[in-house]
Amino acid sequence: MRNPWNAVVAEGAGTFLFFFVGIGSVAMTDWTAAAGGDPPGLIVVALAHGLVLAVLVSALGAVSGGHFNPAVTFGVWIAGQIPGRRALSYVLAQLIGGIVAAWGLRAIFSADISPALGTPQLGEGISMGAGIAIEAVLTVILVIAVFGTAIDPRGPKVGGLAIGLALAAGILMGGPLTGGALNPARWLGPAATTGIWTDGHVWVIGPLLGAAIAAVAYRFFLLPEADPDRTPATPEPPATV
Repeated sequence: MRNPWNAVVAEGAGTFLFFFVGIGSVAMTDWTAAAGGDPPGLIVVALAHGLVLAVLVSALGAVSGGHFNPAVTFGVWIAGQIPGRRALSYVLAQLIGGIVAAWGLRAIFSADISPALGTPQLGEGISMGAGIAIEAVLTVILVIAVFGTAIDPRGPKVGGLAIGLALAAGILMGGPLTGGALNPARWLGPAATTGIWTDGHVWVIGPLLGAAIAAVAYRFFLLPEADPDRTPATPEPPATV
């Protein structure tokens, strides 16, 4: 018999592994610079986040859906694809997983080496309003990828590849501007560890707003076209004469 806690554990563990690699890639750039080397650039950070997310969604999607992001869970709940109690348990597991990942990385990368530990921050000249808008738009792309490939029965079954690519693209564009978090837990983990809370609502409001927009659009304009009880593999039988 399926244990409902399996999915919650998968969300917490998956978020931990996701952030250990993703946040770790940012801390690793600080470590490389401190060691006098040439630190890897934005592409490496984007690929680290996107690739590990693609792997974990593919590996754990059958267990929990592979959200690893409170904004994704929020969007899936708005679209009526997950019960409220399970959504809440997912979010709690994700937040815990993110904080534990940041704590683990702090044990590896000291405050002298990586003082911010990958905590998202607004870029030069980026206002709070602009930051929220950027995070929201980029999260729309991420959540649309989730709905289009993991929830909609008509979508291509490509594992977590499209979702990981959507995140990598978001970081490539938004990284210098907002950190490209697209995920409240991605901000909370390192922020709770470093005490850097500046402009924190940007990475809460922005991703949740973007997820809500994507979910409402999919629920009321796109998902109704699909019959959730019948997949393309089981078409209606031909009419008999």
